[in-house]
Amino acid sequence: MQAPPGEFTLRSRSMGALPLLNFFLTRMGLAERLQTHLPHDDARLRLAPAAVIGVVVRNIVVARRPVYALAEWAAPYDQGALGLDPGDDAALNDDRVGRTLDRLFDADRASLVTGIVLSVVREFGVRLVQLHNDSTTVTVSGSYADADGRSRGGKATPAIRRGHNKDFRPDLAQLLFILTVSADGAVPIAYRVTDGNTPDDVTHIPTWDELRALVGHAGFLYVADSKLCSKEAMGHISGHGGRFVTVVPHGRREDTWFRDWAQSHAPAWQEAQRRPGARLGDPERIWRTFEAPAPSLDGYRVIWVYSSSKAARDAAARARRIEAGLAAIDVLAARLAGPKTRLRTRVAAEEAAAAALTAAGATRWVGFTITEGREVMFRQERRGRPGGQTRYRRSEKPVFTINAAIHAEAVAYDAATDGCFPLITNDTAMSPADVLAAYRYQPNLERRHHMLKGPQEVAPVYLQTPHRIEALLLCHFLAMLVEALIEREIRTSMKAAGLGGIPLYPELRDCPCPSAPRVLEIFHDVQRHQLTSEGEVVQTFEPQLTPLQQQVLELLHVPASVYTSPSAP
Repeated sequence: MQAPPGEFTLRSRSMGALPLLNFFLTRMGLAERLQTHLPHDDARLRLAPAAVIGVVVRNIVVARRPVYALAEWAAPYDQGALGLDPGDDAALNDDRVGRTLDRLFDADRASLVTGIVLSVVREFGVRLVQLHNDSTTVTVSGSYADADGRSRGGKATPAIRRGHNKDFRPDLAQLLFILTVSADGAVPIAYRVTDGNTPDDVTHIPTWDELRALVGHAGFLYVADSKLCSKEAMGHISGHGGRFVTVVPHGRREDTWFRDWAQSHAPAWQEAQRRPGARLGDPERIWRTFEAPAPSLDGYRVIWVYSSSKAARDAAARARRIEAGLAAIDVLAARLAGPKTRLRTRVAAEEAAAAALTAAGATRWVGFTITEGREVMFRQERRGRPGGQTRYRRSEKPVFTINAAIHAEAVAYDAATDGCFPLITNDTAMSPADVLAAYRYQPNLERRHHMLKGPQEVAPVYLQTPHRIEALLLCHFLAMLVEALIEREIRTSMKAAGLGGIPLYPELRDCPCPSAPRVLEIFHDVQRHQLTSEGEVVQTFEPQLTPLQQQVLELLHVPASVYTSPSAP
């Protein structure tokens, strides 16, 4: 018999990218590690702490909703895909999540992260022979009167401070987030959170020591930016058997020596890399290397690099500044010639010219000369209509004219080394081309910082207490780790299959290097439907995946059954 209409109910639950994400989280062993370090040992807790942190990590990867909106975000999803039991989503209020972050901070976070990272290295075969380090600031909002570095349970909390902000937001307080990734897929393997406004040069020694303990030896190559180029940091790494590559900051003796030497010598450049232009019609990008004949002050190798694209940028930037400097002098000249100028003395005119060139960034290449003249004026001694007996009083005032002059010698000096920058290393076996290749991987680490501040929307943070912020940053690190693994897996599979791209972009345009957010985005509308009658499931309608979704799963080595099997916490 056909059942009367109205007795059936169709219930839909979003699956989204959660089954795919859960496959990688399972390979990472995240749930087991969290359960070990965050046991469900308090009867007053409705939700297991490990489950709550799992939801926070999934939320950062998939949607990045604020803590107070987790319950609203989780409600449409299949609860099993979130690692929850039916109805648990209603308990995800901001107070419970905040208390769980307290427990995460109080836990042995170092062992937790180390265990997860080592599990990832074994499971995914991540190589740790070359590691890249860099830092970024994480801005916070709100008042943190107690965020002065005081301890909580014997553990120091980060001090939130104002100062030099890498996001150019000196009006906001900040923390320093230090990240290290492997050159094998830019997979994050370590992070640290330290006090805001901490200079980068003092962070490398403790960071390298932690990496040596994690890797188990000192033989890996450590690559960082110019803040590593200090006698203390390089000496510490070299003295403990480590290897490093970094860039020499402008103005250091090794940098100045080469630029002076290049004025009268022709370096024996050797081509190291050649690639097509960034856009159609652009010239090829060429990199050349030259090992300096003299070592650094500390006896390390100095490798000079010439980049054709950087040479073009250097020349264009200098030309723009020169043009801006000349325009600034022209504006000042018009001002001096005006009747209402307030620049009455030579000193005032010189200060105004110097300030104008400094603002234009052209002081090095543009100079000026000021000529003083006298303007004679005659005025009636008394008021009234002038006549034949009118007497006049003669007066004079200084008049200044200014002319710009380009410092041709300085322009020629700088043009001789356009596109050149020095690298320094203590590795005596690497070729100059290998040193350059190692350093040129550094932008992949910067893209991880972009992911942190872009799709993950880490800043600004407002969680009332600094230790909760540090615990939340651990969740961001775990989210960044799983996203990096997704990118590494799909790009490796594409390379092995000889695929130049897959149609992930709108209008089915090819994407040569898929990012995790874009990969996950194509699954956002996947749902499971259940037809129920009197509380019993009559029929389940499993998701129907598109050919593109199936192709992505195959490239990620994720079985399609993750979308058809019942979800389990």
